[in-house]
Amino acid sequence: MRHFLYFLCFSLISNIYFLQAQRTEIPKVFSNIQHDKKGRLYLDIRGSKAYDQEKPSLLLEEVKPSFIGTETGFDLLFANETFAGTVYYGLIPYGDSRHPQPVFFKLILEVQNGKSSIDMREMKGKYDMVDWEKNGYGTIGYRVMDQQGGLLYDGRMSFKGRGPFEEDITMEEGPTVHVLSSEGAVIAFRTNRPTAGEIEVGGIHFYEEKPVKIHEIPVSGLQPNTEFAYTVKYGPEDYMTQSYSFRTAPKEGSRTKFTFAYASDSRKGQGGGERDLYGTNAYIMKKIMALASQQNVSFFQFSGDLINGYLSQPSSMKLQYHNWKSAVEPFLHYFPTYISMGNHEALSRNFKNEANSVSVDRFPFDKESAETVFAQEFVNPLNGPESEDGASYDPDPNGKDFPTYKENVFYYTHDNVAVIVLNSDYLYTTNPNAVPLIGGNIHGYIMDQQLAWFEKTLKMLEENENIDHIFLTQHTPFFPNGGHIHDDMWYNGNNQYRPQIAGKRLEKGIIERRDQLLDLFVNQSSKGIAILTGDEHNFAVTTLNGETPMHPPIYPAEKIQLKRTIYQVNNGAAGAPYYAQEKAPWSDFVSGFTTQNALVLFHVEGESLEMEVLNPDTLEVIMRKKMR
Repeated sequence: MRHFLYFLCFSLISNIYFLQAQRTEIPKVFSNIQHDKKGRLYLDIRGSKAYDQEKPSLLLEEVKPSFIGTETGFDLLFANETFAGTVYYGLIPYGDSRHPQPVFFKLILEVQNGKSSIDMREMKGKYDMVDWEKNGYGTIGYRVMDQQGGLLYDGRMSFKGRGPFEEDITMEEGPTVHVLSSEGAVIAFRTNRPTAGEIEVGGIHFYEEKPVKIHEIPVSGLQPNTEFAYTVKYGPEDYMTQSYSFRTAPKEGSRTKFTFAYASDSRKGQGGGERDLYGTNAYIMKKIMALASQQNVSFFQFSGDLINGYLSQPSSMKLQYHNWKSAVEPFLHYFPTYISMGNHEALSRNFKNEANSVSVDRFPFDKESAETVFAQEFVNPLNGPESEDGASYDPDPNGKDFPTYKENVFYYTHDNVAVIVLNSDYLYTTNPNAVPLIGGNIHGYIMDQQLAWFEKTLKMLEENENIDHIFLTQHTPFFPNGGHIHDDMWYNGNNQYRPQIAGKRLEKGIIERRDQLLDLFVNQSSKGIAILTGDEHNFAVTTLNGETPMHPPIYPAEKIQLKRTIYQVNNGAAGAPYYAQEKAPWSDFVSGFTTQNALVLFHVEGESLEMEVLNPDTLEVIMRKKMR
């Protein structure tokens, strides 16, 4: 009996430790989230339990096939053994174009029960434009579609052999240029298996110390404002190379002539085909990037809503991110795109029952938050703030209670231009009316630590004599005009909306916080010229000065008075479904409103600054405006 009791106690203790080990730690910033006796997360909504539930969505591993070499080609095996659809495929002729892409073959693969196969004998002779028969290697690009014709995934696979065949080391993403400086850049790419990469540029070699799949290699020691060819070596064989070029930035303050581009909101559109490459409007993004390339832009700023998002599994988010990167990659071999977050980059835990559904930023923050997954997928400067830890509302000054700001809040310079990138969807709780119940941040709000960093960074750039023009960009408009009057930084004129952390509402409401940012950017800066926003799927310019109405008729807080003129340039017209113009207090100060797809170009020449807006689909000129 005694042994039985010992065994029973041991089992109970073991089960308790097992459940504790399986439990996900609940961030202290949230309220009313608990574990049940089985360790499952739920939200207590006035005594009713809403359990954490995954949103159904495709995973990357479900639509990315494995390639198994055979005597005559490859068997394609999908993780989902019930998957049925089609695969288009074709050889990629590297060296034939500045922007190599697959040339799809005439045959289509039918996928049944998660299986299909490629017969390489079909691509011999007159169909072998890459000489794989002679060389014994090549790369196939492929596109996976479902049975209804929906596009799911664009990928590529390198192979070796003439029969039998086998999958080779493959550069699955990249190479792409990032974090440009006057002395170099970061070259990034991804491979299907760990390998030690190498970059040769300007006669200098840069090596990785150990084999990895995700490669981010800084190159430095180069001359400013100079075009450099670079070669990426991603495996041991001589043929495992790709070569492109990039131009280093001018030395800060050189005041040379250059152009940069701006857009946002490329989540899936209507119309079928590539307007929905599972989560992103690849059709318009390719048009936009081709036009930017033709205009010889030095860099591109893209401020959020790349994808449909609003997902609950990191793998689903990575699938949609991959499709966006696949669309733009052929052009990013040559110039950098700085990418920031919008509300559709939301990766959440979803607490749901029959009556309620509440979503908050996915945790644990250091592994699965929207901010962490974003940082894993993109390469941006690392000069932003750490997090909201240390703010007056931090529930544990000694702990890590908030998601990271790394690579989603930052600044960069190019010659005499500086761009400050903010995240107006940090710690995002998707329903603002649920914030009093669970906590988190509302859409459009810049929290205290980010605001403090912005003030410090703006002051530093203001004092930098080499900088003439400062741009601020965030996803949400300060002054919405069509589609988001009910939120963004306006909320129909209701200043009561604000974040709540650990059960405590923040001191400043959304309009007060907007005004604090405006005061810094306009009244305490002479160099701030424009706020670049998106979220609303249209293009519009709002002139902001002392005459622009900015507040509701009844507003008890202090009203800001602007001392000079700046502009809000909204370009959320990169392929997402359109929003028409709505009436707002500042509507008389809006110009150029259109629902056309748009690419904004800023032509900079010393202290002169001109904006040109083009339709990437028709090449129509939408607007030209002298800004300085």
